[in-house]
Amino acid sequence: MLVALLATGTGLFAQTNADSLRAIWNDASRPDTVRFDALYKLASSMRHTAPPDTMLRNAERLAAFAEKRGLEQRVGRALNMQGNALFSIGDYDGALDRYTRSVEVFQKLGDRRNEGVALNGLSNACSIKGNEAQAIVYYMRSLRIAEDLKDSTLIARVLGNIGVSYYMQQDRENALDYFQRRIAVADAIGDKQCASEAWSNIGIVHIELGDTALALEDYARSMQLAEDVGDDSMVLYTLANIAAVHIGRGDHAKGMELYERSMGLARALGDSAMIGQIFTQMGGSLRDRGELKAALSNATLGLRIARRTGNPSAIRDAAELAYDVYKKRGEHAEALRMYELYFAMRDSVSNDENKQAIMHQKFQYDYDKKEALLTAEQEKKDAVATEALRRKSVERNAFIGGFGLMVLLAGVFFTQRNRISKARKRSDELLLNILPAEVAEELKDTGAAQAKLFDYATILFTDFKGFTEASEKLSPQDLVEELNTCFKAFDHIITARGIEKIKTIGDAYMCAGGLPDPKSSTPAEVLYAALEMQAFMTARKTERDAQGLPAFEMRLGIHTGPVVAGIVGVKKFQYDIWGDTVNTASRMESSGAVGQVNISEATYALVKDVTEVREGMEVRSFMFTPRGKVQAKGKGEMEMYFTDLARSQDGLNP
Repeated sequence: MLVALLATGTGLFAQTNADSLRAIWNDASRPDTVRFDALYKLASSMRHTAPPDTMLRNAERLAAFAEKRGLEQRVGRALNMQGNALFSIGDYDGALDRYTRSVEVFQKLGDRRNEGVALNGLSNACSIKGNEAQAIVYYMRSLRIAEDLKDSTLIARVLGNIGVSYYMQQDRENALDYFQRRIAVADAIGDKQCASEAWSNIGIVHIELGDTALALEDYARSMQLAEDVGDDSMVLYTLANIAAVHIGRGDHAKGMELYERSMGLARALGDSAMIGQIFTQMGGSLRDRGELKAALSNATLGLRIARRTGNPSAIRDAAELAYDVYKKRGEHAEALRMYELYFAMRDSVSNDENKQAIMHQKFQYDYDKKEALLTAEQEKKDAVATEALRRKSVERNAFIGGFGLMVLLAGVFFTQRNRISKARKRSDELLLNILPAEVAEELKDTGAAQAKLFDYATILFTDFKGFTEASEKLSPQDLVEELNTCFKAFDHIITARGIEKIKTIGDAYMCAGGLPDPKSSTPAEVLYAALEMQAFMTARKTERDAQGLPAFEMRLGIHTGPVVAGIVGVKKFQYDIWGDTVNTASRMESSGAVGQVNISEATYALVKDVTEVREGMEVRSFMFTPRGKVQAKGKGEMEMYFTDLARSQDGLNP
């Protein structure tokens, strides 16, 4: 496991008197800035020993305190601390938001040092989300600031994180170079925690180079430094990496023992991301020993956690393991599904665009440094080389003039080509806004799209209660705007889960999971989306009620079964679905209740045993309230269930 660590920019705090700092924070007679700084220092000193949730709570208290009292610079620091805490618990989207806001605060204030710190955290969040191209831009900005300010602590951390970016692009040589440069700076300032991270990462590179003995020496250095400063997170990472070395050497018993120790530490620290990765690594060892059932269980758990935390690298590794196990078990359909996921995640983590962006940034950074040196040297020579410089300037300007003419001529061609390209791109975007990608490609290639039968699709219908009453209280513009707000939210929810929007009819919304690609989404994904949609409507109603404005409430129904899907018409054509499954899903909605997710017996059978991992335990994802036989218009009596997210933490016991 490679460590891309955040930088507080202050190094490790010395051991402080926690009681004294708490007393200052709780003393309302103290200046606000003094109280803030006391709690900030206390929270920072606990960063490597306290659970991430504790750090997040402290950061939220600090942010609220600073905002209320107008302490703008300290708002930025609190936002950055929130980003660190959210990153630690695997909420990478939340971390991105806090880091971005922190950077904006410091840019506004002209606080370059804290801007560099926040940029480094923002880079880490971009990197772990798979956006290495953007990450390297932020890293280089942070590094330039750190070097301008001669801030060795920040320089060391950014160097190491740039090394991680190179490693993610399989550039081992540059990765090692940056890790070693980080150690040199960290050693010079006595920052053991910073050096510990770099030694662990160097160990990983040596593993890939086939030198396990050297890697174990690297890990031993990392472990000792981490223990010296009480960095439990670093101990966890290094322990898991040592376990992997022993597994690779064929010592399964020793490796699994170390994995179990690291799993216990990860649970104690509340590190969900590491729990998922350890499950995946243990699964790989079990697979190699032929214990395929246990390996698949571990791979599944690892994948669920990775998806929840949104880490593309972790999703890739778990999907690759699951693919291999499914293949060995002869379950070829599942193997194909996992391979496609692995392939997609692999490309999102490492692609040519990212590599080119990184190389461009490295070139630009090196160029800027050389240019600065050359400029300084040239200034010294100007006094004795004025005439020579003048001649060179004339020659250079002549060259630039000729080159400029070439660019101008080429620009005519490229302008025309770009116009055509943009027009084609725009038409493709419009087509994809109407049709699923697979159907759009078929239509472009053949001029037609064949109707297809799907054995299983999960259909979701919604309908707003009180729509007529609301339409009488709102102007036409406000009514359409409110509908658009709700439907846009629904669009975002279902798109994130691979669900296909079918159509809207007035105030009704219809979508389907499992088509046009049956692997795109499961019945469980449709249920998750339904619950998110109802949660949005509840929050929206609360917001509108507070403003004294009319608000919608929603019924929602789901049914799973066979459908026929295809394009109807030749003008303003539309992708649509037909069959009794559609009618039944509509009855689930009309027979439901406001604020509830009403599902049929067929859907219930497919989702009742779905599980996920929470706090290291596998628990059921949903809970169900049986409604018994309910009269459905045109269908007679049907079994129905209200659904919600499971609240129990008692494992798989009903």
